[in-house]
Amino acid sequence: MQSLIQNAKRLIIKVGSSLVTNEGRGLDRVAIANWAQQIASLRAMGKEVVLVSSGAIAEGRQRLGFDTRPTGVHELQACAAVGQMGLAQIYETSFRSHDLGTAQILLTHADLADRERYLNARSTLLTLLGFGIVPVINENDTVVTDEIKFGDNDTLGALVANLVEADALIILTDQQGLYTADPRKNPDAQFVHAARAGDVALEAMAGGAGSSLGSGGMLTKILAAKRAARSGAHTVIAWGREENVLVRLANGAALGTQLRSDMAPLAARKQWMMDHLQTSGQVMLDAGAVIKLREEGKSLLAIGVYDVKGEFGRGAVVTCIDETGHLIAKGLINYSSGDTRRIMRRASSEIESVLGFVEEPELIHRDNLVLM
Repeated sequence: MQSLIQNAKRLIIKVGSSLVTNEGRGLDRVAIANWAQQIASLRAMGKEVVLVSSGAIAEGRQRLGFDTRPTGVHELQACAAVGQMGLAQIYETSFRSHDLGTAQILLTHADLADRERYLNARSTLLTLLGFGIVPVINENDTVVTDEIKFGDNDTLGALVANLVEADALIILTDQQGLYTADPRKNPDAQFVHAARAGDVALEAMAGGAGSSLGSGGMLTKILAAKRAARSGAHTVIAWGREENVLVRLANGAALGTQLRSDMAPLAARKQWMMDHLQTSGQVMLDAGAVIKLREEGKSLLAIGVYDVKGEFGRGAVVTCIDETGHLIAKGLINYSSGDTRRIMRRASSEIESVLGFVEEPELIHRDNLVLM
C-alpha cells in the first residue's frame, strides 16, 4: 500500500494539543522544531503546507498555573490569549531556522460560514502560499465561546482543506491511528490501516475525547476526514512522534490510518456549490463571455457582463444568464452587486482605477464557477 500523501501537492497538517504541549507540561520545543524541519523538507519537495496547531489553551493553562483544564468560559479564553503568544513565538523561531516565514491566522467556524469572510480568508491563505509562507492556523478561542465548548481543530483542519482545495489532510495525534476498538481497554482491537473516508462503520469504532488536554478524540478525526473528503481531500491519521513521519509519508510510506476520498477535489467543490448554495442575484453575460466560459473554460471577467440584477455582497452565489435569458452558470462572485455594476464592461486592468482597490482580477474565478 502506498501513502495517499506521496502525490499530494497542497497539505493541511494538524497537530494536537497533547503533542504540542508534551502532555500538558508546556510547549514541546524539541518536537515543534522537529516538525518544522520535516515541513521544511516537504517544502523542498515542492509541497505547499498549511499548519493547523492546537495548544494555545493547554499552554496558557500551564502558564497560568491551572492543574487541570478549566471549565469556565472566561478562564478558557484567558488561557487561549496567554498561550497563543508562546505558540506563535516558538513556531516563528522554529521555521525561521530553516529560512521559512510563517503567518499566524486565527479563525472561527463563523469565519468560514460567512461567504465574504470565507473568500477573504481563502485569498489571504492562497497569497501566503504563493509567497512561500507557512500559515499557522488556530481557532480564535479568545473571543468566542462555541468553539471552545463544541469546536475542535480536527474539524477546523477539514474546513481549511476545503477552503484552499488541499489534496490531503494529515492529522498528527498521540495515537498510532484508528483501531476497531479502544486498544487501551480492549486487547483484541485491530488496527485500521486503510478505509474510505465517510464509511459509517468508522464512526462506530471511534470513542470519545482522547485526552484531558484537547477537546477532540478519534471520533472528531473520523468526522473531519468525512468532511475533508467532500472537497476531495484524503486524510491520514498518524502518530505525531513517529520518526520523520511527515517526510516518510511524502516519500510513500503507508503510516497510520489512511482514509481516502472517492472524489476529485474540483468535482467535489463544484458539486457542493451546485447542490447546496442558493443564488443571491444575476449577472447578464454577452455572447463573447458565454463562449469564454463554455468553450474555453475561462473565468468570468467584468468586461463580459452588461447588467446586474439583485443585491448581493462579495462571496455571494450568483447565476450567470446569457442574452436570451438562459442559465449559463453559477458561482461565487468576488465583488458586491454595487461594485460589479461599476466595473462591468471594464477590463480587469481598470478595476483599481474605478474602485480604488482590486479584490481579484476575475469577477468569478473558474474554480468557483459551475456550468449548467
